[in-house]
Amino acid sequence: MTTTLILGGTRSGKSRHAESLLIDEPAVTYIATGPRADSDDSDWAARVKHHQDRRPETWTTVESSDVTHAILAARTPTLVDCIGNWVTALIDEAEAWEDRDKALTLVQERCTELVALWINAPYDIVAVTNEVGMSVVPQTSSGRLFGDALGRVNATLSSVSDRVHLVVAGRVVDLSGLPVVPGALA
Repeated sequence: MTTTLILGGTRSGKSRHAESLLIDEPAVTYIATGPRADSDDSDWAARVKHHQDRRPETWTTVESSDVTHAILAARTPTLVDCIGNWVTALIDEAEAWEDRDKALTLVQERCTELVALWINAPYDIVAVTNEVGMSVVPQTSSGRLFGDALGRVNATLSSVSDRVHLVVAGRVVDLSGLPVVPGALA
């Protein structure tokens, strides 16, 4: 089975690209890791609805921050959207935004679990994530914590993925055959 990591910035087209990789599958499990659409944030609700409206009727949506369990339960090709929301949920649920060591340890542990599944994928898995570190360094400690945590998860998943695509301004760059930077996971 094939594992694919799709990286990109906000509104780059990464989710659409990920969806296109699985569009011909008769059934897909879409694991939505972000907050529910019924939150008080109308902009977020509109984004979620836009994503929902694009999905074929044969796709099943699972809203969960327990990504590893949701993938195992899927039993169909799976799209995880997105790893950044998953990292946020992990830190939120642990109330660890003010405890950097606790947050990074937790994210590392969950990432290790995901990697164990990823390298033995029972079916095709595509995951969407935000590329971090291509802009200014956040001024808040929580912003830096998020960037560090997600950057580490992205580098780890990238190193064990069959395919890695970067979506920039609606263009797909295939990074799959490129070397992994030694020490990039530190």
